[in-house]
Amino acid sequence: MSIEAINEQLLRSVGVGVALFSGQSLRLEFKNDVFSSWFEDAQQDVTLSDLFPDIDDKAMRDAVASDNRYSTEYKFKKGRRTLIVAQTFTYAEVGDQTLYILECQNITRIRELESMIDSYSTMVERNTRQIQREKEQVEKLLLNIMPRAAYEEYKEFGAVTPQRYDSVSVLVLDFVDFSGAVETMPPATLISELGELYTAFDRIGDQLSCERIRTTGDSYRCMAGMQDPDTDHFLSLANAACRFLRYLQRRNENASLSWSCRIGIGTGTVVGSVVGNQRYVYDVFGQAVEAALAAQSHASDMEAITQESNTVHLGEHLKATEPQSDSARSANLIAIMDA
Repeated sequence: MSIEAINEQLLRSVGVGVALFSGQSLRLEFKNDVFSSWFEDAQQDVTLSDLFPDIDDKAMRDAVASDNRYSTEYKFKKGRRTLIVAQTFTYAEVGDQTLYILECQNITRIRELESMIDSYSTMVERNTRQIQREKEQVEKLLLNIMPRAAYEEYKEFGAVTPQRYDSVSVLVLDFVDFSGAVETMPPATLISELGELYTAFDRIGDQLSCERIRTTGDSYRCMAGMQDPDTDHFLSLANAACRFLRYLQRRNENASLSWSCRIGIGTGTVVGSVVGNQRYVYDVFGQAVEAALAAQSHASDMEAITQESNTVHLGEHLKATEPQSDSARSANLIAIMDA
């Protein structure tokens, strides 16, 4: 068998589709069996453009001339399957004849695997984003029922150790005639109103380093001094109380429903912890809470009061004044208002 015959036999036996095109006209000069099985229109003398209209002849020639090769991919239907072949053009001179050699390799399985990997990666990313969203929702819910310091401890250790805070301030706000509002308002309206009010209080508190402890219907409680006991926590809550009152006054001017409240502020020692292990409730107990509750019970409508000893340093924006009720004055309580 001659060398030419052996070479032709090798070209026909390899698992790669091979075709030879004339250098001038780009007409098909040779094809092996694999190429013929993929491209049934590949008859003798057909041109490259007839077989592959998407290939730019000039771009192919320029790339082969400069880089010695031109690579692309071709997708086509074969029966009910879609095949993808990698095409590589090179240039050769055989005697006085110049030829472009086209090698086609079936990469369908590779692309299918890549597509599966991409799909899996997309699914993983989507699940990761979903998990992150759920994590953020859980964090938001937990921060609604416990201070951040307690949440950080719970996140790290899975439990919240009861803590004693030697010097903090607690604010207790109760709405006036809340039971009447419950009886007269539609439930959806009542919840919407409370949601708007408590959201506004939370925003004011965040600006003044005050943390909400909990809400119980008509009662809103927040605290200052837990994160940083060296700050003037009473002044933070005093400012918050005056802003709460100012917010309600301005809101009542335009809203169809009016709200009034009474506020008490107490300072002292508290113990804080999560109560229960099925339904988490964070609460604080102690001197500051009792003092705030006692002060609130003597407050008049739209008034914030506290013990007289707390009003020594109110700053330049707040001032102390006599409370409206005789019982508050008898208890040596002082009202706080904007200066």
